[in-house]
Amino acid sequence: MSEVNKTIQKWHASFKKGTDFDSWGQLVEAIDEYHILARQLQKEVQSTNAFDFTEEQKKTLGKIATCLEMRSASLQCTQSKEDFKLEELKKLETIIQNILTYNKEFPFDVQPVPLRKILAPGEEESLELEEEEEEEDAAAGPGSTEAFPPRAPASQGTLLPRLPSEPGMTLLTLKIEKIGLKDAGQCIDPYMTISVKDLNGVDVNPVQDTPVASRKEDTYIHFSVDVEIQRHVEKLPKGAAIFFEFKHYKPKKRFTSTKCFAFMEMDEIKPGPIVIELYKKPTDFKRKKLQLLTKKQLYLHLHQTIHKDS
Repeated sequence: MSEVNKTIQKWHASFKKGTDFDSWGQLVEAIDEYHILARQLQKEVQSTNAFDFTEEQKKTLGKIATCLEMRSASLQCTQSKEDFKLEELKKLETIIQNILTYNKEFPFDVQPVPLRKILAPGEEESLELEEEEEEEDAAAGPGSTEAFPPRAPASQGTLLPRLPSEPGMTLLTLKIEKIGLKDAGQCIDPYMTISVKDLNGVDVNPVQDTPVASRKEDTYIHFSVDVEIQRHVEKLPKGAAIFFEFKHYKPKKRFTSTKCFAFMEMDEIKPGPIVIELYKKPTDFKRKKLQLLTKKQLYLHLHQTIHKDS
């Protein structure tokens, strides 16, 4: 079996796993699986090295990713007016299986996502100097971002609901209140990516994105969103950390880039407000070579809520 056929087989297995969870009422697991598959498909859509899929096939994969995001959003918000049903999603199973030969019209009127490029860590590093120069230029011209039309975010966020409580176990809700940046007003479509990594930088939880920030004010970008950590605190591996990557859109380069990051270690988990330092990119998930973003008194502001079922 060729590598491309193995990849398609893995996508189909993931799709089937997600829809099975969905039909059994295991919504948290279904959302996780849909997010994982959507990210894999988006990665393939953005790939510039692989020639396994035509541009038309990549467009179809992007539309499938959109449908997965829409179904996830429907599961997370029962009041949603744009409900995307499981029966509709299941229509895509044969398209995934037959992506190499599929040539019919896509069954739903959706657009492929993402419409912008998300850089891999290595690419970000190579463009870091160029971006810093651009940011200095932007800082010299306040209000210049108004020249760009408003853009819809790559998604409306991929935040997950709180896990069910278990006796004696602790759950953590993190409210991302605001982040302080000297050029806060220049950031377009800013959002946060939240992940939990072990000491080797490996994900131990599903990665989540916030919606685009709610407002900007002076040197602050306000989010005011709750992030539910997708594992009981007692089950997190020793030495794990919660990472917050601040991302924004670069109109000249037409990609979304990480501007800076912050992290919180397990011994910092306690109820109430917490202020954490910001570090220069690229994101160092192993926490080996950390460089502060600025000497100014600008931080990421969070509020922690602990839930314990006795």
